[in-house]
Amino acid sequence: MRTVKAAAAAATVALAAGAASVAVGRFASDAALKASAGRPLPTEPRLTVHATAAGQITLTRDLASLRPGRYGLAGDASHAVVGPVLEAVRTSVDTVARRLERVTHGTFAPGDKAWLTPNLYVGDPSAALGLDHADVDVPGELGGLPAWFVPGGRSTWVIAVHGLGATREHAMNLMAFLHRLHFPVLAPAYRGDLGAPRSPDGLNRLGEAEWRDLEAAVRYAVRYGAEQVVLLGWSTGATMALHAAAHSPLRDRISGLVLDSPVLSWEVTLRALAAARRTPGALLPLAVRAAQGRTGLRTDHVLTATTPDRPRKPVLVFHGPDDTIAPWDLSRRFADRDPNLVTLHTVRRAPHGAMWNADPERYEESLRRFLIPLM
Repeated sequence: MRTVKAAAAAATVALAAGAASVAVGRFASDAALKASAGRPLPTEPRLTVHATAAGQITLTRDLASLRPGRYGLAGDASHAVVGPVLEAVRTSVDTVARRLERVTHGTFAPGDKAWLTPNLYVGDPSAALGLDHADVDVPGELGGLPAWFVPGGRSTWVIAVHGLGATREHAMNLMAFLHRLHFPVLAPAYRGDLGAPRSPDGLNRLGEAEWRDLEAAVRYAVRYGAEQVVLLGWSTGATMALHAAAHSPLRDRISGLVLDSPVLSWEVTLRALAAARRTPGALLPLAVRAAQGRTGLRTDHVLTATTPDRPRKPVLVFHGPDDTIAPWDLSRRFADRDPNLVTLHTVRRAPHGAMWNADPERYEESLRRFLIPLM
């Protein structure tokens, strides 16, 4: 009888441990599978506002607040644009002053919490940039996908698609530049975004399923006059662009790809996001298995897909070694596989999805040279 009770107790403990492992894996995988559009990723630190003055704002000293370039500064109900660090402004050892270019909405007061974001603009292209645009509806696999269309004189369109933690507002960083080059620009939302349909289970698939919404945007562009399209994607938006160029029936209409901080291994990215939520390293494999069980994601599908049948299109990759979410080394390997088609533009001291922010002038010049043959 004692043996039976001991066995039952051991089985109960094993079942409890198994259930706990499943719960831990699900929670850890949520960092990627339930990343909310427009909310900071767990890798982005919350900074404290210490002071404001004419043309400057003082923030907690951190690797994030010391980044070069221009960024959005977002609070719970506020947004501003900050420029470079003001080296000449004296601050304490724990703070740093940056140029405050403008406050878009709300206010920032000492003690407020805020985080840096790649988005310099909020609203829509007309309100934020003064560009004429149309709000259009792209017929997608799960329903209508809201999109912005900024007209231009060329027959090649640029379709710009955001990635993890961002919204289609991210595309506005480059809209004025693309408009000066006379490219029509289409910036669609996709499943899970505000105003767009959700996937049936409410989970992100890091581009593995979402790419079909990008394909719907290509189909829309072709229907309304685009002879060719260039796909411009950030993060998982870059992943979507790779899938569309490799597998879409309309891939012959895709003349080039621009990939910013591409997620080339969903497993590595999921591990990074889970680790940023302080998941112990020993438990990270549980997050990967949980994600596979919940979504059906296959092992490193993008890397596999881009080896034998990778898109035979010109590709420009913007990426750098300071990206803690999508490793730069994978982009280097991707570029090395086909140096005749893939150009890697390395950007240092820039976080995930913010290669333009670190050095807008060099970024736009590299992009201009890439686009000229595709015009």
